[in-house]
Amino acid sequence: MTQTPKRAFILEEGPREGFQIEKGPIPTARKIELIDALADTGLRQIQIVSFVDPRRVPGMADAEAVVAGIAPRPGVLYTGLWLNERGFERARATGRLDMRGTIVAGASSTFLKRNQNRTIEEQFEAQRALVARYKALGVPVTRGGVMAAFGCNDEGAAEPARVVALVGEILAIARDHDVTLDYVSFADTMGWATPLSVKRLIGAAQDAFPHMEWALHLHDTRGLGLANAYAGLEMGVARFDAAVAGLGGCPFAGNAGAAGNVCTEDLVFMCEEMGIETGVDLDKLIACALLAEEIVGHPLPGAVKIGGSLARLRAAMRSA
Repeated sequence: MTQTPKRAFILEEGPREGFQIEKGPIPTARKIELIDALADTGLRQIQIVSFVDPRRVPGMADAEAVVAGIAPRPGVLYTGLWLNERGFERARATGRLDMRGTIVAGASSTFLKRNQNRTIEEQFEAQRALVARYKALGVPVTRGGVMAAFGCNDEGAAEPARVVALVGEILAIARDHDVTLDYVSFADTMGWATPLSVKRLIGAAQDAFPHMEWALHLHDTRGLGLANAYAGLEMGVARFDAAVAGLGGCPFAGNAGAAGNVCTEDLVFMCEEMGIETGVDLDKLIACALLAEEIVGHPLPGAVKIGGSLARLRAAMRSA
């Protein structure tokens, strides 16, 4: 029987996921300010930039400058996102990022074409070439990922069997290159996930690959991000991507005003209330959420940054 994990690992993606979709330019210094503040909260991994075509994602045009400007904290992994070999080489050239490869598939051929201009077959061919490049350079390949794993606005709901088959393809590429993945992540890129579909997909994946660890990248498009994370926790998932204050969204998702990832401080609060450790200082994280809101200059959807933690209220009651 699946058990709720005792500890959850959170990959903070706000600086990348958030700033890539903001309409107005965010000064490089302010991006660095938020990253440095997040690094002091107890978070152990922060995805800070993406190396993509600045003509398509202008908010990431200063990726190299952001990486050069951070003040790395001991024990914190700083990572970047890339979609192809050109992006990988840009990330590697910075010399300041934790470089780890991912084998990526897409459950929606329409989204894959829009996001990376490839068919599913071309995507797997490109992934094989990238994995070979990673190995030649000594870059560890540690995870797999399936985009649009729960559904697509053009193609509808993704069947769990179809997504599990893609996981099989990912693992086959890993085996062919003598690579062992630490985990595979399912991304709810367009907000189709519900608690029931999360449980169905995770259950099907666990049945097919019982020794694999799973992760969730959940968008809050329809307000179910936290409920979906709760469903994942109930299924034993212990890895989550999240974005401080609920920053961001995918510019290629096809949603008007695409919502960002599940909010980091809301997720940390929920885990704490469930007795699940995260290693994150919630009060410091709330301060980061307020900073993020000030930087972008408009309200962000996180709730706990407004309501605060219950731990402080409980402490005040005990001392009263």
